[in-house]
Amino acid sequence: MDHLPPCSAVILAGGRAARLGGQAKPQLLVGGRPILSAVLDAVAAAERRIVVGPPQPVPPDVVLVREQPPGGGPVAAVRAGLAEVLTDVVVVLAGDLPFLTADLVAGLRARLTGEGVLVVDDTGRDQYLLGAWRTDALRAAVSHVQGPTSLRRVLGSIAVRRWRPEAPADAPPPWLDCDTPADLARARAMADGHLAPPRPSAPPLLPRFQAPPDRG
Repeated sequence: MDHLPPCSAVILAGGRAARLGGQAKPQLLVGGRPILSAVLDAVAAAERRIVVGPPQPVPPDVVLVREQPPGGGPVAAVRAGLAEVLTDVVVVLAGDLPFLTADLVAGLRARLTGEGVLVVDDTGRDQYLLGAWRTDALRAAVSHVQGPTSLRRVLGSIAVRRWRPEAPADAPPPWLDCDTPADLARARAMADGHLAPPRPSAPPLLPRFQAPPDRG
């Protein structure tokens, strides 16, 4: 996909991770390496990689910034990351995606025909921290937000395209994150080959259409 325009990557690697005992989620090990390393590898082709969060180990070519106020939430983190973006396209990612791949990121970039495109997981849920955006559109959406606000609300002003990628049956889904101890244990088991990836549940059957009775 050499024809793709240059992009930057903003990776949100903050948060208190209260359900994981306050540990820094991006630095937890899955498959023998920090989760953040997997995310950074998936965006190795980006012109600039920006990690937003508290001080933590990152490669020397990665820009590390802090949202203001510290712990101010994902919108503040996106805004801080965008201040370092010099390209017209940016991918915005969570820092706790151990199975994110470069192919998935390239697929997002290839589908960016409007202002934004994001992944929809196998349950139909929007993954707002797994998307590609026109930098100007994203900047405009977050620039005037005051106080903690959900990304869902802020990004509702952007014309978003949704993409549901087909994950290989023998591979963990790239949107699998690590929010709880159970999530982390499952991700580690998958990475070690001790647990099969989850299979998507079958969609509910829609009721058959029934014509109204003939009252003639």
